[in-house]
Amino acid sequence: MLLRLCLALGLCAALPALAADPVDRPEIEIFMPSPCLACIDWGAYLADNGFRVSYKETADMAAVKKRWRVPAALQSTHTAVVAGYFVEGHAHAEDIQELLRERPKARGITVPGWPRGAPGRELSNPTCETACTTLDNTTGEREVRRDLYETLLVKPDGSTRTWARH
Repeated sequence: MLLRLCLALGLCAALPALAADPVDRPEIEIFMPSPCLACIDWGAYLADNGFRVSYKETADMAAVKKRWRVPAALQSTHTAVVAGYFVEGHAHAEDIQELLRERPKARGITVPGWPRGAPGRELSNPTCETACTTLDNTTGEREVRRDLYETLLVKPDGSTRTWARH
């Protein structure tokens, strides 16, 4: 909770390194509209998984997507940039880490739309409360309901191939 608050307020520089030497942690810049709680949740998830995260609020997300050549049919709310690649939508940290290890010739990866249960789209996201959870009829407990979805690699020519399945 403290990490998410610090990330949201941009005060994380005051916190000690979380998982590794900050120099060793990949830096990812998240461009997002304001306010976007799911975008902040996704950034906190990435920070928890070894990334240095910075947020750039912008009223012109279309310009960001155009600059990074994110195909219209593959867009989501936020666009992140890491090591010269775009990361569109709620991608898993492991998918991004694999992208950085393999360094394919590509524009980036994308999780189009807003799949339920993706990082930043779980129970903690208030905009996802009724769409992403269901009550167990026998116990009354909340249970995460997830969509099956793919992370796509966007090649230089704009075509795609499956990068990961979730």
